[in-house]
Amino acid sequence: MQEEKEFIQELLNPKTQNQAFERLLKEYQSPLYNHIRNIVLNHDDTDDVLQNTFVKVYQHLKNFKGESKLFSWIYRIATNEALTFLNQKAKKNGVSSETLQNKTIDNLKADVYFDGNEIQIKLQKAIVSLPEKQQLVFKMKYFEELKYEEISEILGTSVGALKASYHHAVKKIEAFVTAN
Repeated sequence: MQEEKEFIQELLNPKTQNQAFERLLKEYQSPLYNHIRNIVLNHDDTDDVLQNTFVKVYQHLKNFKGESKLFSWIYRIATNEALTFLNQKAKKNGVSSETLQNKTIDNLKADVYFDGNEIQIKLQKAIVSLPEKQQLVFKMKYFEELKYEEISEILGTSVGALKASYHHAVKKIEAFVTAN
């Protein structure tokens, strides 16, 4: 924890800020890309959201109070940016967020950055059928293998509620996959 506090000080100090931010980019770029990609599904959209996330992190670093881990704070920003992006894109296209995600899933086969198969696509369609919170919890637990405690900090929800959401999500996905 002491190391994180020192790192945050480096991020806030004008003399060390650029170097520290480059370190932050290197450390978080790949895991954040995966996190955002799990939410928005499309590679190009993920790159846009990732860039927006790092801009917001840079702009709001001075407001980071250290009440949560830096990791959780950055992931919360990335999650909010991804959800906002999806909602704005759906609104712009005059469709629901679920319809937009289903269209994106249908286009995954043509996406050179997607290496899944029919089962992966069926799983994605099952996930999209879930309520937003269950989608997030399932993706963060199943794909990113985050601990409930980490997800709790990112989403601001109790561990018990997250475990219940994950359990319900798994049951609904099982039912969807076996029915289709």
